Amino acid sequence: MAEYFKLGEHSIHEEFRMKNEEEGALEKSGSYADVVASRLSVEVTKSDREEVEFDLVGVDVSIANALRRIMIAEVPTMAIETVYIEENTGVMHDEVLSHRLGLIPLHADPESFEDLFDPEDATDVNTIVFGLEVRAPLVPSTTISGGGTSSRPSDAPVSAITTKVTSAHLKWLPQGDQDSFLAEPIRPVYDDIIITKLRPGQAIALEAHGRKGIGKDHAKFSPVATASYRMLPSIELSLPIVGDRADALKARCPLNVFDIEDLGDERRTAVVARPRDCTMCRECIRVIDNVPYGKDMQQYVKLKRKADHFLFKVETAGQLAPLRIVHDALDILKGKCEKWKLELQHAAISTSDNHNIS
Repeated sequence: MAEYFKLGEHSIHEEFRMKNEEEGALEKSGSYADVVASRLSVEVTKSDREEVEFDLVGVDVSIANALRRIMIAEVPTMAIETVYIEENTGVMHDEVLSHRLGLIPLHADPESFEDLFDPEDATDVNTIVFGLEVRAPLVPSTTISGGGTSSRPSDAPVSAITTKVTSAHLKWLPQGDQDSFLAEPIRPVYDDIIITKLRPGQAIALEAHGRKGIGKDHAKFSPVATASYRMLPSIELSLPIVGDRADALKARCPLNVFDIEDLGDERRTAVVARPRDCTMCRECIRVIDNVPYGKDMQQYVKLKRKADHFLFKVETAGQLAPLRIVHDALDILKGKCEKWKLELQHAAISTSDNHNIS
């Protein structure tokens, strides 16, 4: 596995070198899993209701990317799947209205429900039901010049007679024993999502059924707004950068990664103060004509990315807490590994039996 990826002025991955110590450890233990387990570490650097940031250290990029993809596409949530529209006299078509309802994140624990494969098999353990009924009030008509009439008073703004239909209008309709086995009422995560707008006299009445699903089926089931990672930047100053050259380096960095350290006797040197903030824009090593020290910074600054240190950022769409998404994804990844371990064991047994027969 690569230890570092080196970045040049224009290329992203210029070269890498192998980690001899890891290869030696693998030869000694005979198990890649043991090597990973001995090196693996996770550190949460930020966590709140909307996002979590953590460092995943000591694994190959394939494992980091598998975790990211599982968070996006395989962690289950609940979302509206089927909409039964009784009345819709608004401007929005039924299919567009249904699509918008499906994208509303729901506060419902997917572990409390089973999978639903056929709408005909809907029960209280695999389906949640919402009702929505909104009728825009009529506005008294007023006479206008020319003998016609208007449904809007002359002094009323247009917005005053437009009724907003929001996610707050979705009302949970408990089915069967859901009141007893659910820890808390089901509701939309946000009450201020605008679904559509109605003019005076228009109405919407519908029933929406939700089920359990994953982002691989439809993006509405994905629990994350974004789940991404980047490799830890590693910035080395191969030669001392002092005096005016240090000032030039600090000025060239748009993210203020470098600081100037006072050594006394009017001597100043550049130091790497905030390497995690580096986005590898390579501005510090770019060749720039007609700028002091603009042509030789590559001799002084070496940009790398640590190949087994990943900085994750996960932002929830609201259905699940950010840390819950990470935990669920790790459980799913563990289950996949256990499944393939069994498959490989069965394959090995079958191969051995075939050799014995022959």
